Amino acid sequence: MLDLVRVFIQVVDSGSFSKAGQTLNMAPSSVARNIDNLERQLNVTLFKRSTRQLLLTEEGQYFLAGATKVVEETDQLVLSMNALNDEPRGTLRISVFESFGNLCVCPYLPEFLARYPQVKVEIELDNKLVDLNAENIDVAIRIGRPVDSSLNARKLMTNHTLLCAAPAYLTRYGTPQQPEEVSDHNCLLLNHDRQRSYWHFSQKKQHKKIPVQGNLTSKGGSPLLSAAEGGAGLLLLTSWMLTDSLKEGRLVPVLPQWQVMQHEHTSGEIYAIYRGGKYPKPHLRAFIDFLLEKTEQHSQFL
Repeated sequence: MLDLVRVFIQVVDSGSFSKAGQTLNMAPSSVARNIDNLERQLNVTLFKRSTRQLLLTEEGQYFLAGATKVVEETDQLVLSMNALNDEPRGTLRISVFESFGNLCVCPYLPEFLARYPQVKVEIELDNKLVDLNAENIDVAIRIGRPVDSSLNARKLMTNHTLLCAAPAYLTRYGTPQQPEEVSDHNCLLLNHDRQRSYWHFSQKKQHKKIPVQGNLTSKGGSPLLSAAEGGAGLLLLTSWMLTDSLKEGRLVPVLPQWQVMQHEHTSGEIYAIYRGGKYPKPHLRAFIDFLLEKTEQHSQFL
């Protein structure tokens, strides 16, 4: 049917069977038979035909929108499959927020570059949102799906959060037994440009929104993690940042029976966001697949 669809689109573009036939190197009668076959298969009339003009019916207009998209995506897929045999090469410009970049991207870059020696990487660790088009970035790693519908997004991992503190801090100030007690503690806070911060606690059907405050805020998690390990206060951070600290006892869970989140209803998900069609260039596709492989391995230890 795809060949018939291509003939249909060419007829629309050309405005007549004869002109479409010239472009397709087909006789006008063959073009007409192709359209007849397509209409039979769809069980609709696509064109209003007369000796003077060829007009799309309402069904034809509806079919054209979907048909054009199908053909474009098919062509992109074919090009992508042809490129599978090409060795990834070229410069890959990456933007990733600081904490995730330091822990889950940068340590694996030597392996990626060894696997794909024709690829050159330029990486920026920055917590600000970037405009991929304006700043010529190939892929950005961010929390949450992009608002811009023209961008593509691949989910890398779920962004679970855990509440914890250093044993020395809990020995000195006590361990909260209920979410409400957290308000009395020094909380190390991610800066969300809000006048007041809240942590959200959930347990079965219970949901509590607890106001929190503290003497240290940061746009990135690394300064907060260092401060928490030094006994500065309670810390709510993503689990992938806390793995080693919890395993080695520098931090211990607080209120583990509660699910604690920075934002109500969701802890967020981490995405690789990139420009272009659904089928990225070989070096970009190779990096995203590599990152998915590594984040899956990392998630097994959380």
